[in-house]
Amino acid sequence: MKLSNEDVKLVCCLVLIVLVWGLLSPPALADDKVRQTEVAVRGAKVMPFSLAQTQHQFTKTETGGIQRVIVRDDLDLEQVWLIRQHLEQLADSFNRGDFSAPETIHGADMPGLAVMRSAKSGALRIYYTAEAAGASLTFASGVPELIAAVHDWFDAQLRDHGGDATAMHCPQHQ
Repeated sequence: MKLSNEDVKLVCCLVLIVLVWGLLSPPALADDKVRQTEVAVRGAKVMPFSLAQTQHQFTKTETGGIQRVIVRDDLDLEQVWLIRQHLEQLADSFNRGDFSAPETIHGADMPGLAVMRSAKSGALRIYYTAEAAGASLTFASGVPELIAAVHDWFDAQLRDHGGDATAMHCPQHQ
């Protein structure tokens, strides 16, 4: 996938911000920013939509969770289409036990990934839903270890995507 001029500018700005932030921040915070920049660069090679024009939302539930990707501008129909296309493909891949896309972005040692990858067929189901502003994936299981893995995976994505991701809350999971 070829990066657009806008994406290249975004990556350059992110790198500059991280470098300046690193000089002014405690080491742990600077490390988080470096990782988030690395994830954004790798993500641009895997995700067809713009990370800067979208937001990832993660809601933990009693049976797994819901990952939504929505546009920041409701009128950006191209980004909505790209989100839907990507998440529909991910649902198919994940249901086959193929988690190579998030592994490429976040690394093979991403929390929760190994457990989800090793799930027995049908033990973890991922459902795709088109939404007005994007799409969502619902992760569902009755296996406590898999539910915990989804929650760990969501937490890792929240850290890795920084300001482009947010935790949502499900009333039943409080």
